[in-house]
Amino acid sequence: MPSHQDDQDAINFQQYWLIVKRRWLLIAIIIGSIFGLTSLVTFSQKPIYEAEGKLLFNKQNGVSSLTGVSEQLGQLGQLSGVTNLSNPLETEAEIIRSNPIAQKTIAELQLKDKLGEPLEIDDFLRKLKIKTVRGTDILQLSYRSTSPEEATTIINRLMSAYLQSNVRANRSEATAAREFLNKQLPLVEVKVIEAEAAQRRFKEKYQIVSLEEEAIEGVKRLNELSSQTTQLRAQLVDVRTRSGALQNQLALNTRQAMALSTLSQSKAVQQVLSEYQKVQDELAVERSRFTDDHPVITSLLNKEQALKEQLEGRVTQTLGSSQPVPEQDLQIGELKQALTANLVQVEVERLGLENQVGVLMKAFMLYQARLRILPKLEQQQLQVQRRLQVAQTTYEQMLKRLQEVQVLENQNVGNARIVSEALLPKKPVSPRILLNLALGGFLGFFLAIGAALLLEAGDKSVKTLEEAQQLLDYPLLGTIPVFNQKASLAGGESITELPVLDNPYSSVNAAFEMLQINLGFTFSDKELKVIVISSSVMNEGKSFVAANLAVATAQMGRRVLLIDADMRRPRQHEIWKQPNLMGLSNVLVGQATLAEAAKEAVINVELLTAGTMPPNPAALLDSQRMNALLKQAAQDYDCVIIDTPPLSILADASIVGKMADGMLLVARPGVVNSAAAKATKALLEHSRVPMLGMVVNGVATDNNDYNYYYSHRNTGKNNSERKDKIKSSLSKITGLRLL
Repeated sequence: MPSHQDDQDAINFQQYWLIVKRRWLLIAIIIGSIFGLTSLVTFSQKPIYEAEGKLLFNKQNGVSSLTGVSEQLGQLGQLSGVTNLSNPLETEAEIIRSNPIAQKTIAELQLKDKLGEPLEIDDFLRKLKIKTVRGTDILQLSYRSTSPEEATTIINRLMSAYLQSNVRANRSEATAAREFLNKQLPLVEVKVIEAEAAQRRFKEKYQIVSLEEEAIEGVKRLNELSSQTTQLRAQLVDVRTRSGALQNQLALNTRQAMALSTLSQSKAVQQVLSEYQKVQDELAVERSRFTDDHPVITSLLNKEQALKEQLEGRVTQTLGSSQPVPEQDLQIGELKQALTANLVQVEVERLGLENQVGVLMKAFMLYQARLRILPKLEQQQLQVQRRLQVAQTTYEQMLKRLQEVQVLENQNVGNARIVSEALLPKKPVSPRILLNLALGGFLGFFLAIGAALLLEAGDKSVKTLEEAQQLLDYPLLGTIPVFNQKASLAGGESITELPVLDNPYSSVNAAFEMLQINLGFTFSDKELKVIVISSSVMNEGKSFVAANLAVATAQMGRRVLLIDADMRRPRQHEIWKQPNLMGLSNVLVGQATLAEAAKEAVINVELLTAGTMPPNPAALLDSQRMNALLKQAAQDYDCVIIDTPPLSILADASIVGKMADGMLLVARPGVVNSAAAKATKALLEHSRVPMLGMVVNGVATDNNDYNYYYSHRNTGKNNSERKDKIKSSLSKITGLRLL
């Protein structure tokens, strides 16, 4: 099944086709005008010829990189751009378009304009085109002229002038490069000397021979010192352990042990000590014999005191200090003397080990401090070396460039050459007749369609049935197709507004039959009897619909009363060809009754015309008499159809609509506009008139279905004969001559 989008596209296409049909004259005029103007301009132009030539550019010429210190600094004479956005070929193209080269070409060829004056540079450049051949280093030059010989000559002469200019420019580059290098070379040499001196001063200041080797050796020496220090500290711990054990065993500290060992080994102290001990022995013996006052005892005491003082003096002299030493410690045994000597030896060994560790630690710290400053020295050395290297590289490159420039300065070189000279063109490039005519046709078509759509956008009228449904949003009860109002009657061709009566086998008749049937389905709980028919604006065919609906209803065997309630512009008496002397207004003011004023128009159809035009029709319609009239008509007739004025102009339809069973709204595409439709919708919603639905009048539809049905139903009969028979029979019944 086709999708909803496909249906929408089909509807849009149909709408566009209807727009084209409505605006066909405007579209034809615009297309014809644009196409004719294009044809006139195309065939009036003179043929124009185009000559083409090509130049090939080398990426580098002989003077490439003459003053370039490095590739990153840019190179004179090289086919490259200064910035990333620039294109070298486009730069050369602008040089070719420059005024000097263009002026030289014009002067050499003595080019003239149409007035015989020297050709202006701007006019020359407008005819000149330069473009790059994609993916190559080739520029394509082309020139257009009405003379093929002139175009060919101009291109060849222009390329020759550019090559001469290119050679001069490259040679001037070489000269300028040599002069520049001669000035810069001594300055760069001075920078090299300064950089070398700076490197020498740096090495002398920090006593540097090779930082890398020094770093390797320093790390190695640190490892050795760390290993030696670790071993000595282990030995020192062992010595300290033994020293502590000996001190605990002797109950002496190191100083006391040293003193005792010294005193025990001193002959002077030991000699005096020996005599002092003998005197003490004698004194002990003599005291057993004599008293203390005895001269012998006194002499021994004096001798003892003298030896004691002498002993103390010897001890002080030996130890170098006046520290008191117990007498029992002045002379020790061999074991204690051996232990004391061992303690002294251990202490000496400890002191030696401590001194060695201290020396090694000082050396370790010195090496460690030197290694710490090595990275900084290395960074400084790299900076000094980099400056020296840059200066040396710059000097070497500039010296090399100077030698190259001196060789190339006198050479006549360039970075472009002609790869294709301009040949005499045989066919013109302009005008392109078929292309111009096709473009003119397309342009005219699109302009015409655009103009038609623009006019349609400015036209606020409702153009299609779908637009009417969308704006009014009422149930669609029927569509009345457009019909040919010319009918062949007994008296000749005439205009008819009653196709349902005059041509019962037409598509219009089928449409009204369908409308009449749909109206019967609007109410399911009661019978529809009083119907008000109105429209939004005039000329939508409300009177036409009312009259034909009355006929269609009567053909179903129902008695119909057709009331013309439009007392300002009545139309029903004109449609039915009836007098309007007595009608609705007369009934409402009491001048006549409904039975007196109503006239039979055809079988089962009675017409109550508008009657005499009153000064205030709305007051008459909004009265109890009008309400009573409709109630009486509903009792006397099967169906009452009331034709009322347009809703957007007068309030008559709203007044009558409140008294009826419902209102049928007529809309005609192309007549009603969106503003009137919206106003009508709002008015009906506000007035709360019961709405039956809407009928769209004047719809352009395909009548093949109706024609097919009626042609097969009446095969072998002539339509005109059928109409004559129907009219004659109606005339006999009604006594009226139908037109």
